Amino acid sequence: MTHASSLADSGRLRLAVAQLNPTVGDVAGNLERARAARGEAAAQGADLVLFSELFLSGYPPEDLVLKPAFVAACRAALDALAAETADGGPGVIVGLPWREGDLLHNAVALLDGGRIEGVRFKVDLPNYGEFDEKRVFQPGPLPGPVGFRGIRLGLPICEDAWSDEVCECLAETGAELLLVPNGSPFYAGKPDVRMQVMVQRVVETDLPLVYCNQIGGQDELVFDGASFALQADRTLAFQMPEFTESLTVTDWQRDDAGVWICRTGDRAALPDLDAARWSACVLGLRDYVEKNGFPGVILGLSGGIDSAVVAAMAVDALGPERVHCVMLPYRYTSRESLSDAGACADALGLRYDTVAIAPAVEGFEAALADLFAGTEAGVTEENLQSRTRGTILMAISNKFGYMVATTGNKSELSVGYATLYGDMNGGFNPIKDLYKTQVYRLAAWRNAHRPEGLFGPEGEVIPSNILTKVPSAELREGQTDQDSLPPYDVLDDILECLVENEMSVGDIEARGHDRALIHRIEHLLYIAEYKRRQAAPGVKITRKNFGRDRRYPITNRFRDRS
Repeated sequence: MTHASSLADSGRLRLAVAQLNPTVGDVAGNLERARAARGEAAAQGADLVLFSELFLSGYPPEDLVLKPAFVAACRAALDALAAETADGGPGVIVGLPWREGDLLHNAVALLDGGRIEGVRFKVDLPNYGEFDEKRVFQPGPLPGPVGFRGIRLGLPICEDAWSDEVCECLAETGAELLLVPNGSPFYAGKPDVRMQVMVQRVVETDLPLVYCNQIGGQDELVFDGASFALQADRTLAFQMPEFTESLTVTDWQRDDAGVWICRTGDRAALPDLDAARWSACVLGLRDYVEKNGFPGVILGLSGGIDSAVVAAMAVDALGPERVHCVMLPYRYTSRESLSDAGACADALGLRYDTVAIAPAVEGFEAALADLFAGTEAGVTEENLQSRTRGTILMAISNKFGYMVATTGNKSELSVGYATLYGDMNGGFNPIKDLYKTQVYRLAAWRNAHRPEGLFGPEGEVIPSNILTKVPSAELREGQTDQDSLPPYDVLDDILECLVENEMSVGDIEARGHDRALIHRIEHLLYIAEYKRRQAAPGVKITRKNFGRDRRYPITNRFRDRS
């Protein structure tokens, strides 16, 4: 570690980038994580430690920052951490909500020498998709650099680096190095998007840039880390891993032209899209369970693809000893499904029980017999099976404390092919933002791969017959999904056009789809909004998930007749 008095003259900087997993609201715990990371960085001779956006509060804190006691707790943690930098160890760059008079800011503070050396406020508050920071924060003024032991550092906060104004202002006012704390949520392909945007900032400013992102799950959002740095010539200086906590210490040296160059740094290989989607679902489920204090998860294992994939994700996230699966058969449950569910449970090594639902279903039918007299049996009676299963799972959850994991995919949730207060029961859904075709693809992928750091076994964890048989809810004799829905490859393409891309009926028809079918799917999408509002949260995987991103009204008579 270079002494403060000689750091500027030496032209050297040892920078630690802390890609960690904070918890929203756990100010004391986040402070301890920061202390531990600073201690580790100090042991490696670091001069400065960079943390992610709003690290002390956790990100995103949403309306929690409107509580004065919470903001005060974050400031007290900052003051304590600042005081500890009097030990001559590394300085710290860390984020927190900051009250300045009547204004509340998303801020980053530089701590060194036992003091708060500087504070900068986020200028560009995002207000789109999953972000609504304008709801709780006020923007700060255009910033200048902060001085750290003779080095002028630019500290654009997350969105400040996604447009040119803030970074150009920092460059024009003398910044030598851009250090960007981020809370950037994952969606498939997001690392490439970040890289392209940050390259633009380097091109515009001719400054090297360090991008520090958090990891971890926070409700629907998953943060994937994948922090990196770019040299002033736009080449990659280092790449940190995705979906893994990491502290990376890097060495920087100022050349004869005064440009800072990163001399050391590993380049982790980032996973492909299938691996990233699986890892995001697993991390989101794990952190939802862990951070909310559940001992484990319980789910209904039907012998179908969705529940098998969720069971595999749960075992990967928590280990088989914390996953309990229950088969809930009825007269329409096939022997094939019983066999497939049992084989899946055996492959995953989890607890597996069977609870027959016939007595409960027949009890409901008897109770309703007089009221339903003179009517034909149909969807209502089918849904009694699903609602009975949901009630039994919730009862087991209530008795033993395990969270019910929900298993509906995005295709089914889009068109309402799910039973409210039945198979939609539960606390969290790791595949909520995966279309059915993606669920099949990921099942095949997981059978061939096991990412590092997961608790599940290697090899085939989802029996091959589950991937090849015709999907069915098995609520009546001979039922298949395609009795009610078009083939999933057709349905998923139409849904992606409508949901992610907001395409018109005419443009979707131009892709080769039947116009009447498009209108039908659009109608089903709209009328199922009331169901989705009552659905469990789930991991965001696509650019536009149901919940945080897509906020359509429940009462909505618009239909696209173009």
